[in-house]
Order: sequence, then structure tokens, then C-alpha cells
Amino acid sequence: MIIRQPRYSKEEFARRGNEIYESQVRSQVEKGNYGRIVAIDIETGAFEVADDIVTASEQLLAKYPDAQTWFIRIGHRAVYHFGARSLKETP
Repeated sequence: MIIRQPRYSKEEFARRGNEIYESQVRSQVEKGNYGRIVAIDIETGAFEVADDIVTASEQLLAKYPDAQTWFIRIGHRAVYHFGARSLKETP
């Protein structure tokens, strides 16, 4: 198993990933893909869309084996939700 080492700080990683998503990727993937995952190589701007992180990652790494991968869920601010959610009471 190959262990890829990050080449950027967490802040730079996030900045690059979000910038590429907003400026290059979002307009191409948003329609019809709500809730799916985008894997973006923050160095090349290459990306793959899939239903889950593993598939998106595998597809991107097959083309760019040394990718520095940033993930985002289409239509959401984050890939996962942590913490309590407010649930509506059912009568």
C-alpha cells in the first residue's frame, strides 16, 4: 500500500481545494449530482465524481497516482456531518 505524504499545510490544502472547486469544477458537476463526491487533485485541477470517497479517490488516483486529493460533497459545505442534528418531531 502506498502512503502519500501531504505536501501542503492543512490550511493551504483546504484553500486550494475550495478555490479549484468554486472556480473550475462546480459549474461542471453541480447539476444532477447533488450529494455525490468530487475528488480534486489540488495540483493539477483534475477531478472525478462518484457516489463515495473510495470510488472517487480510486478513479482519480488511477489517472494521477501522485494526486494531492481534496474531497467535497456536491451541494454541501463538507463531506461528512459531525455532531447532533435537529430532527423535526413527528406527530
